[in-house]
Parts: sequence; structure tokens; C-alpha cells
Amino acid sequence: MRKALLEDARGIARVQVDTWRSTYRGIVPDSYLDELDYERSQKNWEGAISDPDHRTTLFVAEDEVGIVGFAACGGVRDKKWGYSGELYAIYLNQKMQGMGSGKRLALAVARDLKTRGFGSMLVWVLEDNPYKRFYESIGGTYVGASEIDLGGKKLRESGYGWRDVDSLISRLETD
Repeated sequence: MRKALLEDARGIARVQVDTWRSTYRGIVPDSYLDELDYERSQKNWEGAISDPDHRTTLFVAEDEVGIVGFAACGGVRDKKWGYSGELYAIYLNQKMQGMGSGKRLALAVARDLKTRGFGSMLVWVLEDNPYKRFYESIGGTYVGASEIDLGGKKLRESGYGWRDVDSLISRLETD
């Protein structure tokens, strides 16, 4: 795992679009997934990586071919839940899932949040996401639900939290 560089934005965009299409087909409207665009996603990630205020930190997982996963984190977007940091996104190509890269990305995120003074972490995941158990497996506690609109369809998200990123770091270092 390493911090993302500007030239990684293309690979990050490819992972994001591909994993959304494979993971959320049948959950999110097909029209929304079909409209996902590599170039638009790449521009968004370039903006996040080059942000002079460094509000978002991105980490990438690589193999011999290129980027196979990424994670993004920063300050929590909705303070009402009582957390300071947030895991905004963590995605891995399907072939990399279950091989420890997700845990390594989560560890990089937790360490980064701690370094930046965020002592707790929250993540939102679609309730129907088949991989949401990952957050429970690394000690995330269910904190609540919210509703979002994707492609004209109302979907529920589950929030998982860690009140102490130090305990998350310890857990991930021993796994």
C-alpha cells in the first residue's frame, strides 16, 4: 500500500467504475451504473489527489499489472454521528478480494486518520452490498442508517464506526 500519486487517478477510476458495476448490479439501477464514466471519475480523483488543502488521502493497492484497489479517507462529512474521521471509499477488483488487501488498505486509512488527528472513524455502505460484512469482521459497530438516492432509486446505507482508531490499528496489525 502506498499513497496515491496524480498519475494513479486513471487506475483508481478504472477500479471504481469496474467494482461499482460488478458489485452493485441488481442493487443500483442499471442506467446509473451504465452511465459511470472512466474519464469523469479520473478527473474527480485527480482533483482529490491534487487538492492543496489535502482534505482527502488516497491509498492504492497494486500488483504487477497496476492498481487493483484503493481507499480514500478524511474528515467526517456528517458530524451528527459523533465520529471525526471517515473512510469515504474502499474498492478492490474482484480477483483481489479476500486476499488481505482490504485489511491493508483499512490499516493505511486508520493510520492516516490518526496522524491527522482524527481519533475515530465512520464508513457508509449500501445495506445490500454483499461485502458489508468486511466492516464487521474488522470490528466495525453498526451505528445507524441513512437513505440516499442513486439513479432515482432510494437506497439505504448502513453506518459502521470505530470509536478508537488505535484499537482498529492494533486489530489490523495482528490480523
